Amino acid sequence: MDLRFQGKAALVTGAGSQVGFGKEIALLLAQEGIDAVAVTDVDLEGAERTAAAVRETGCPSIGLQADITDNAAVKAMVAKVIEEYGRIDILCNVAGGILHKDGVPLDQQDPVVWDRQFKLNVAGTMNVTQAVLPAMRAQKYGVIVNIGSGSTHQYAMGVGAYAMSKYALDLFTKQLASVEGPNGIRVNCVAPGPAATNFGAGILHEGEPELSPEEAEARRKVFLGNFPLGRIGTAEDIANATLFLASDVSGYATGQVFHVSGGSVM
Repeated sequence: MDLRFQGKAALVTGAGSQVGFGKEIALLLAQEGIDAVAVTDVDLEGAERTAAAVRETGCPSIGLQADITDNAAVKAMVAKVIEEYGRIDILCNVAGGILHKDGVPLDQQDPVVWDRQFKLNVAGTMNVTQAVLPAMRAQKYGVIVNIGSGSTHQYAMGVGAYAMSKYALDLFTKQLASVEGPNGIRVNCVAPGPAATNFGAGILHEGEPELSPEEAEARRKVFLGNFPLGRIGTAEDIANATLFLASDVSGYATGQVFHVSGGSVM
């Protein structure tokens, strides 16, 4: 299927990890024929490594550093991308993170971490989107795909600012889609379940002694029992879903949160 990426340029944030969603999304965009992919991360070395991998496919790419919580730095980064490629047609807001442990009682949590968590996952995504919107409006075309989380529908992990910040991202997606639709801009969200990336899906709890092979296998089976498809996700799973929503093939879809979680969220 032709995803119609020819003639377009994309910006992918959070693409510094060499095993993460951002790099896989950037590589898949290149493989599907997009004209150019800019990648950014707070880790400049990682972003440059991803850009080099994209260029190996024959697709132009630049790696830039930006802390998405710094509004001025984000605007400068976006200006460089537009200067380099003349346009940004697709924005994949991948950058984010989990800054706390699950299951910590609310009265033992640090409010400083709450502030940092929301600043990273919500304000950071808003900063990048704010910087890109004028260019998309000017060309009367744009597609934004935010990376959310299946944790917004999983409550057994306790009261956690991470899930709340990602729930805010769901609402941001829907509000922005409603407001920017008349300007030719679509906005959707991919909500992954646990995946084998730097976020990981570890079966060893913090501070716990190393498990024996038998104990590890038993715990793995219990964990996978939460997934009707019997496995955790991969970066490729998330990249495939992201590209579908970023492409004109899904041109009548906007304001949607697409859970890609092996059935752990339905």
